[in-house]
Amino acid sequence: METLRKMQVLCDYSQYDICDYSTDIKRSDINLPGIYHTIANSCKIPIFKVLMTNKCVFDCKYCINQSKHKFTRLELEVEEITKVFLDYYQKNYVHGLFLSSGIVNSSNYTMENMIEVARILRKDYGYNDYIHLKIVPGASKESIKRAMPLADRVSINFESATPDGLSEISSTKSFKKDILRRFKWIDSMKKKNKKFAPSGATTQFVIGANGETDHEVLASIKSFYKKLNIQRSYFSAFDPVDGTEFENKEKCSSKRTTQLYHAEALINSYKFDVDEIVFNKNGLLSEDEDPKYLSALNMSIFPVEINSAPINELLRVPGIGPKSASKIINIRKKMPFKTVNELKRLGVIVSRAEPFIKLNGDFQASLDKLL
Repeated sequence: METLRKMQVLCDYSQYDICDYSTDIKRSDINLPGIYHTIANSCKIPIFKVLMTNKCVFDCKYCINQSKHKFTRLELEVEEITKVFLDYYQKNYVHGLFLSSGIVNSSNYTMENMIEVARILRKDYGYNDYIHLKIVPGASKESIKRAMPLADRVSINFESATPDGLSEISSTKSFKKDILRRFKWIDSMKKKNKKFAPSGATTQFVIGANGETDHEVLASIKSFYKKLNIQRSYFSAFDPVDGTEFENKEKCSSKRTTQLYHAEALINSYKFDVDEIVFNKNGLLSEDEDPKYLSALNMSIFPVEINSAPINELLRVPGIGPKSASKIINIRKKMPFKTVNELKRLGVIVSRAEPFIKLNGDFQASLDKLL
C-alpha cells in the first residue's frame, strides 16, 4: 500500500492520543494527513501527529487497536515517517512531531523504531524543533534512557487511575510493572539530567471505560504529580467502538472530561487538595457547575481581604487565577487596592470574584445570596 494511504489511516487513528487540551485544537486547513493544531503558550502550533502502526499485542477492551479487533492493520517504516515529516517541516507546514504507536511484536521492538525516527531527525538531519515521544508500556529502562535525550516531551498513558481500574479494561498490562515503574525511571533520569525531555512527562486517562469515579482519578493525579513529577494529565472520553468488547457500554459525556480538566487545573496550577473539590455521592463532579465555584461555596475562608489574604486564599477566589494572584501580591506591597476596577485591569473576572472578596474591610457583594 502506498505511503500516503497508510499515512491517512494511521494519522486518523492518532486522534486517540491527546497532545494538548483545548476546544480550539483542530486539524490544519492544509489538506494533508497528520497535520493538527495544538496549543502551547497560548499559541496555535501545527504539528505532525501519527501512529507508527495500528497493530497491537495488548487487549485493551475499549481500544480500536486492541489485538482482538478485526480490521486492517498497517505499519509505517521508519524511513516513510522521517521522509514525510521532513517534507512537511521544510515546507513550513508543521513545527513539531508527536509520535505514538500500537505495540507490534514487543514493547522494545516498537520503542526501537520510534527512537530511530527521532535519532535520524536529530542526528542525521540536524532537526532541533519539538518532538513528543510516547513511551510504550513495558519498554525497557535502556530504551527509555535512549529516548529521553531525543525528546522534548515524553508520555505514557496510565489509561486508568488505579490497578483495579486497569484490570477492568486489560488483562495484558500491569499497572505497577508496565506503567508506574516506567514513570519512576523517567523521573529518576530527569533528576539526573535536566536536558532529558525538558518539557517533562505527561499522561492520559480514558474516562468512563471502567467504574472509576472522578474522585479516584483526581486523587491518583494528585499523588502522581507529587511522587513522579508528571506535568499534566489529559482525558479521553470513552466512546464505544464496534467490534471491541466494550462496544455496548455507554458513551462518556464530553462534559465529564471538560470538568475533569477544570478540576485538574485546580490541583496542578492552583494547588488545591482533592478534599477541597466537591463531588456528588457517587464521587463524580457536577457537569453543570464550575468546580472552583462549587468549592468556594463550601469554604469557610470567604470573603477574603484582597489587601492581606495570602496567595493560597487568593487562588481559591473564583475569577482569580495564578497570574492575577501574583500581580495582586506584588502591587499591594506598594499601594493597597481601593476598587474592583483596579482588579479588573489585572485580569480578575470581577463578576465571579465580588461575592468572595473584601476591599479594605468592605464587602463587594453578598455571599449569602449565593448560599
